Amino acid sequence: MGKVVVLNAAKMDFDGRLDFSVLSDEVKVYADSREDEILDRVQDADAIVTKELVLSPELVASFPERLKLICEAGTGYNNIPLEAARAKGITVCNIPAYSTQRVAHTAVMLMLNLASSMQKQIRMLAAGDRRNFSEHLLVPHVELNGKTLGVIGAGNIGRCVIKIARALEMNVLVYTRTPRADEDGVKYTTLENVLRESDFVSLHCPLTDKTRHIIDAKALEMMKPTAFLINTSRGALVDEPALIAALNAGRIAGAGLDVQETEPPASDNPLYDMDNVILTPHMGWKGMETRARLVSIISDDIHGFFAGRPINVVS
Repeated sequence: MGKVVVLNAAKMDFDGRLDFSVLSDEVKVYADSREDEILDRVQDADAIVTKELVLSPELVASFPERLKLICEAGTGYNNIPLEAARAKGITVCNIPAYSTQRVAHTAVMLMLNLASSMQKQIRMLAAGDRRNFSEHLLVPHVELNGKTLGVIGAGNIGRCVIKIARALEMNVLVYTRTPRADEDGVKYTTLENVLRESDFVSLHCPLTDKTRHIIDAKALEMMKPTAFLINTSRGALVDEPALIAALNAGRIAGAGLDVQETEPPASDNPLYDMDNVILTPHMGWKGMETRARLVSIISDDIHGFFAGRPINVVS
């Protein structure tokens, strides 16, 4: 085993409860690293671990020859310049399935809360307004069963959401790059059909040049005015100004966003104060069990690579 350097551990270990010593006999852990610090910190590293830390192609090209592995501590790896890594002879691995169930549960939680106008109900109580208890229910409250869920991207998390949605007796439409045969209650179709026919649209695709702003003003105009948008994948899949405009104009009913285009959102971001929007702080992967599983799979990636049996290679 070689030396492992964790460049921004605080992104994963924000509460100090994770044990990175399982990664190697020699591990150096930094809470965070600025771009101008990284090159010096990796000089004697054989492998590095990052979490959503952007590495420029120029920086990767200047990495030392002994550095042979970059392990991205998450499912998405759009922050790693794969071509620069390949040119340098560096393998890139990710962690594809550590948070599948928890992120899927977050997406379903957002759907259930939006269907019950939970955000508005909580704000009413916080303001001392208890009329939902003393009068007839003053907010919309709808069932999920019988509704149509549109899923964009059918990887591990997307398929888990589909499984839960079917248990809730929802009908499911799916848009994915890889054509598949229809299943009971699940129809694979075009992006346009998913947007036009769904009561909830849930995003589960990686962020690439092709998927950036896949939900833009044009896509939002296709959605039903009664439909909700759910994003637990990557914030930049959604054109946020276009979403805000659509919400203000009533072109869609609401949104549940565990990820935002800028994280954290600016303090004056109007999404914070909308009754029909639920914002959560990219929490889908942050549970203790999920993060412990993350470190365990990072360890598997690193040990497998240096044993000549690389896994989860994306480069």
